[in-house]
Amino acid sequence: QVQLVESGGGLVQAGGSLRLSCVASKSTFTFNSIGWYRQATGKQRDLVAQVSRTGATNYADAVKGRFTVSRDNAKNTVYLQMNSLKPEDTAVYYCNAKYTLLFERESWGQGTQVTVSS
Repeated sequence: QVQLVESGGGLVQAGGSLRLSCVASKSTFTFNSIGWYRQATGKQRDLVAQVSRTGATNYADAVKGRFTVSRDNAKNTVYLQMNSLKPEDTAVYYCNAKYTLLFERESWGQGTQVTVSS
């Protein structure tokens, strides 16, 4: 089982920036992919951004050009740099790791709240 611990959420004004961090209990290089999902109140949990083992990145259309996902394998950490934040970015952000151990598995962090005020 992989443990993921997020940090860095908080309250920020529209147009501001935040950086989320997610520390994994094993090397991020071993994951098929690692990244971030978010869930706003009353809505489903959606992909925000992820990075694959090869370093390829994938972003939701709503955050392209504003958010950047990166991975530091030496620190077992994945980051989400969020710039030009909008009120609609308000959500609980979850770290997610997908990996193969006999079969495909995934782990989730506990979530960190991001609130963007207008």
